[in-house]
Amino acid sequence: MKQLKTDVAIIGAGTAGLSAYRAVKATGASAIMIEGGPYGTTCARVGCMPSKLLIAASDVAHTAMAGAPFGVHIDGRIRIDGAQVMDRVKRERDRFVGFVLESVEAVPEQDKVRGYARFVSDTVLHIDDHTEIQAARVVIATGSSPVVPEEYQVLGDRVVVNDDVFEWNDLPASVMVVGAGVIGLELGQALARLGVKVRHIHRSGSLGGLSDPEVRASALAALESGLDLRMHTKVLAVRRVGQQVEVRYQTQGQPELVECFDYLLMAAGRRPNLGGLGLENTSLALGNKGMPDYDPLTLQLGNSPIFIAGDVNGVLPLLHEAADDGRIAGRNAALYPAVLPATRRAPMSVVFTDPQLAQAGMHFKDLPHQGVVIGEVDFSGQGRSRVMLKNYGKLRVYANQADGRFLGAEMAGPAMEHIAHLLAWAVQQKLTVAAMLEMPFYHPVVEEGLRTALRHAAKELAAAELANVCESEQCVNSA
Repeated sequence: MKQLKTDVAIIGAGTAGLSAYRAVKATGASAIMIEGGPYGTTCARVGCMPSKLLIAASDVAHTAMAGAPFGVHIDGRIRIDGAQVMDRVKRERDRFVGFVLESVEAVPEQDKVRGYARFVSDTVLHIDDHTEIQAARVVIATGSSPVVPEEYQVLGDRVVVNDDVFEWNDLPASVMVVGAGVIGLELGQALARLGVKVRHIHRSGSLGGLSDPEVRASALAALESGLDLRMHTKVLAVRRVGQQVEVRYQTQGQPELVECFDYLLMAAGRRPNLGGLGLENTSLALGNKGMPDYDPLTLQLGNSPIFIAGDVNGVLPLLHEAADDGRIAGRNAALYPAVLPATRRAPMSVVFTDPQLAQAGMHFKDLPHQGVVIGEVDFSGQGRSRVMLKNYGKLRVYANQADGRFLGAEMAGPAMEHIAHLLAWAVQQKLTVAAMLEMPFYHPVVEEGLRTALRHAAKELAAAELANVCESEQCVNSA
């Protein structure tokens, strides 16, 4: 077995792994990056980029079919060429993957090892059966994989995950989508708008990561207007029938139904890629699901010389978070034991459906039970949104009652990817609602809806302050 030594071994060459490698090298330490699968990030291969390509095609199809309310009529049948759609998705996807491969190719050959890593101890790794790496520190950046429950595996190639969708050569006639998280919603709506018969089910009432009940309700109403989305619905049984899937399912309070589809798209979550790493051979304390405890600010696992970065930590499976994780974990691994907590950026997430769902700063579910005011806008009457006939959804902003500081927001509506950025910046800059209202707002733009919500929050802050003053005066008079 070949013997290698390095300051830091990095398991995984995706977004987090590449970022960790650069961070280690920037300190002057040595690094070896280990990868057993194909090079290329989850984002470029099977995530952000191919899904947005499919969504872009679906947006064009939807626009073409939705012109009548504007007085724009397309005579004749609109033809969607599924093979042509998927050809562009794959060609452009491969182009994005190519950029990642260029980054990998720029890494010196002596700093790369192909194969699957397994811990022998905290600092010794075996790569398949050909290489032993003795590393002073290790970064785990192995990513995550879609979950396919065992009971669905009898369907063979008729049960698919998002990875498989982007290998299709043509669009199928029908798909059942299971799961209403980010991946399920984006792919389900895109396929439906491209002419695929989609039945979309979800076993609970959660939707796209939204925790604000009013925003979630507005999003659900908008999505249901163009998508057969059935909440509180569970699959009772599945079986393969030739080249189709037979699904028996039931919505809460409704009779059981049985239908056949070309595919069942499983979008019910992802699990960290920790299996096979041999973590039981390390000093790490593992939880009941095999996940070791780690410090979210340093990304260090316990007091060990092992760090974790990217989707594998199961917190925020987003490209920009993975890149930040890699930088933090790589730097701390290089400088260990002089480990430093990092200042994280304001959290932000976007679901690229129509309406777009987004969050910036604190989630509704994480707000304190007292001392918070809420401002909102309903896009049904918002000027620019109504002009575009995208007047649906709701935006709610949260502020600290004591000092007026903006805490965060959840939203569903048009162009929320841009609003979310503005609000994440405001959170990171610790702006108050009053300071945000001093910023310029053009007319007519969707951002004027944000101003409406902020004005509402400002009124709530003023009312709360007045109530506090009156209560204090009453206390004085009583005394």
